[in-house]
Amino acid sequence: MAVKENTIHAPEKGGIEPYSVGQGAQTALKALLQSSRSELPAEFLRYVEDVIFAKPSLTADTVCLPCPLLQQETCAALKALEGCATAAIANLRRSKNDEKRDIVVNLERVTCFLMSAYITNIDGLDKCNPKTRMRLPDTDLHQAQSILYRRLSAGLYETRDGDFYHIHGSLEASTTLRMLGLPPFSPELTDYRHCIDTIESAVKQFSAAELEQLNNQLRQAGISALTNQQYQQTPHGQVMSSLPPFTVQQLEGSTPPVPFPDTTSKVGSAPVQCLQGVRVIELCRVIAGPTIGRSLAAHGASVLKITSPQLPDVPVFQLDVNAGKHTTSLHLRDATDRATFESLLETADVIIDGYRPGSLERLGYSPEALAAKAAERGRGIVYVAEDCFGGAGIPGAEWAGRPGWQQIADCVTGVAWEQGAFMGLAEPVVPPFPMSDYGTGCLGTVAAMTGLYRRATEGGSWVGRTSLSQYDIFLLSLGTYPAAVQEQLRRSHDEQQFFDLRHSDSVDEVGGRALRGIKSLHPELFDGHTMQSAYSEGFGGVVTWPKEALEVTGLKVGHVRATRPNGFDAPSWEDWERDETLLE
Repeated sequence: MAVKENTIHAPEKGGIEPYSVGQGAQTALKALLQSSRSELPAEFLRYVEDVIFAKPSLTADTVCLPCPLLQQETCAALKALEGCATAAIANLRRSKNDEKRDIVVNLERVTCFLMSAYITNIDGLDKCNPKTRMRLPDTDLHQAQSILYRRLSAGLYETRDGDFYHIHGSLEASTTLRMLGLPPFSPELTDYRHCIDTIESAVKQFSAAELEQLNNQLRQAGISALTNQQYQQTPHGQVMSSLPPFTVQQLEGSTPPVPFPDTTSKVGSAPVQCLQGVRVIELCRVIAGPTIGRSLAAHGASVLKITSPQLPDVPVFQLDVNAGKHTTSLHLRDATDRATFESLLETADVIIDGYRPGSLERLGYSPEALAAKAAERGRGIVYVAEDCFGGAGIPGAEWAGRPGWQQIADCVTGVAWEQGAFMGLAEPVVPPFPMSDYGTGCLGTVAAMTGLYRRATEGGSWVGRTSLSQYDIFLLSLGTYPAAVQEQLRRSHDEQQFFDLRHSDSVDEVGGRALRGIKSLHPELFDGHTMQSAYSEGFGGVVTWPKEALEVTGLKVGHVRATRPNGFDAPSWEDWERDETLLE
């Protein structure tokens, strides 16, 4: 594989070649292809030689994130693979399988993508600004995000026996706080350090084993922070380490191949986006699952995000992950709403499931049940499941059914211990930004595109699976940055007191300090060439978010509608707006 680079990077004085993110991305792509080859159509691999890692500035080829793991390189490799899938699908639609297309991955935009939740903003107000909350519809139904004390019910704390355990109040903090013997609300606690000390003091009354037992009894998200070696010695870790980063398997083979929709009459001689005409139902919350939908929307798919009015979601994340979609509200335990959902399913091509394994199955919408419905209509479906621990349905994957989020995966797989070691600590620290969320979303996007390609060429229905843990396992397999790179990161980010952080500091504190350092060191990342803006009727303001990192010759990759809050649109596939100017 001879992946090309587009670079202005020059050797340092003295002839010593500095570390190159672009070269690291090439290595990561080779490893990704090797680990995923069994899941990929051979046609995707024909386009690997056309990948270009573009470096429009010195910053593009620089490690910008204060993290020892190769997040920028891994995400760039995933975007490259997504580009190969894009080219293969576009050429299949045009019956020109030999058409050459440059697949360009902009490394600056990859870095922005990994920070997307923190740099997307409405009228200049971003996640770190307390005024942002007042601009967003309140979907925090259980007030998990309402006050600092409740937000810190999701955090990494030391236990009685000196271990570290990540409790997680998720989207409903009261159960976890009561589990620790704490009141669910404590209005007098407003100081950041006082809140942390109060919660950690409560956690220290328990051993890690006791917390594990309580979490299982109360069905809470939570996990001990393990090193990667410890994780690989668990039965679950052994199972997951034997899997590729994502899997795609056939559910049924009775339905015939389903060609991609004919959209030529609407847009000219050929679709300008490779997934135009494809209908996607997204059943997800927070970041990782919705990132799959956001990426499919950037390739032209009609992505309808369906959330229940009775289930909470984090308001600020919707600014970011709802770009390009329509959003609607249906409660699937209500007979009328369920009938509406069934009507939407009749013509859907893809289902994205980002809930805890088994949740949709209990509602009657397991992959197997939907494949049976697809067989009845004579047209296969693609089901993509994303979760925390992975291993659903695999013997020995003992944690497959557990709830979890990005921080939980980072703690159980060993990512948090690697971050702590980088910071000079003998304790784990959750990395800045929800990078594992975005990387997992990339894996799910490739799985969805793989399923669609196989449905079009082989027929049948397909199920793709990935998890936050599988992303972390692949990330960790690439190792850490050279010692000189890590030392440079320590020196350059020290001004923001980033290395004063400890295990118990919140994800927002870690992310906020990291972002201040990156803005100071690499201001060009936040210029107009990496960001785009559009007025959002749903949010009532101008939303600015990172541009797509991927470009493919002859196609457009980007969103044709502005973001909106959950539940904004009618539950329909008809009369969707399309603003082509957003693709310029």
